[in-house]
Amino acid sequence: MKYTRDYSDELARLKHEIETADAIVIGAGAGLSTAAGFTYSGARMQEYFADFAEKYGFRDMYSGGFYPFPTPEEMWAYWSRYIYINRYMDVDNGTYKRLFSLVRDKDYFVITTNVDHQFQKAGFDKHRLFYTQGDYGLWQCSEPCHQKTYDNEETVRAMYAQQKNMRIPAELVPHCPVCGKPMSMNLRADDTFVEDEGWHRAAERYEEFLRRHEGLHILFLELGVGMNTPVIIKYPFWKMTYANPKAVYACLNYGEAYAPDQIAGQSICIDGDIREILNDC
Repeated sequence: MKYTRDYSDELARLKHEIETADAIVIGAGAGLSTAAGFTYSGARMQEYFADFAEKYGFRDMYSGGFYPFPTPEEMWAYWSRYIYINRYMDVDNGTYKRLFSLVRDKDYFVITTNVDHQFQKAGFDKHRLFYTQGDYGLWQCSEPCHQKTYDNEETVRAMYAQQKNMRIPAELVPHCPVCGKPMSMNLRADDTFVEDEGWHRAAERYEEFLRRHEGLHILFLELGVGMNTPVIIKYPFWKMTYANPKAVYACLNYGEAYAPDQIAGQSICIDGDIREILNDC
């Protein structure tokens, strides 16, 4: 159910929980990056993809990511821009850095469905991060013929710099170093998603963190998580809060701040701009 508690009261509760919790588990979704300035339509879409928008009628960056471009040179022209501005360009308006300042001295762990690498750029310890859905900065074999990912920064920067007329030079089109098939993004879109060694180590560290703090005063801090993939963050947070009387569930979301009745007494729900809420903490 949704809650309409007083903002200042809920904010005071959130501050208290951040200060006193034995551990903080941050669960972050797309809403957090949106609050940080990573918008995928409107002005940013027009600034970087006006040519593609005019040719194909795209209204947002996501749509272009699924378009069957006629050539790999054009596809990678689109994707290299997409990766560059959402992974390598500095966009964060301070939201991620503010979050880090609130938890840096706490025993924390982050699980996120975001793939834009902003936690590490803001200073979060990479050993306390679990990127469940991939990373814009990684490629994999499209087959895939093996379970390994590859850093793409150098090639993406070259693609971005050298593309002309919505195409990259043919020699920059990436191919698998093992089987020669085309490379693809390491993003969970279907059953070809590669969960490499780093992914599995991160998953193990997350599970171990939860085991070590079982039954303790844990703050499950959910930021901008919608209902696209609730089984990754939202539902587990509800379940773990319900199972632990000492746990507190905090949901910060614009228009979607709610919690089940069963954990209402253990919940903090703040409907608003996440950037503003964190700045008020």
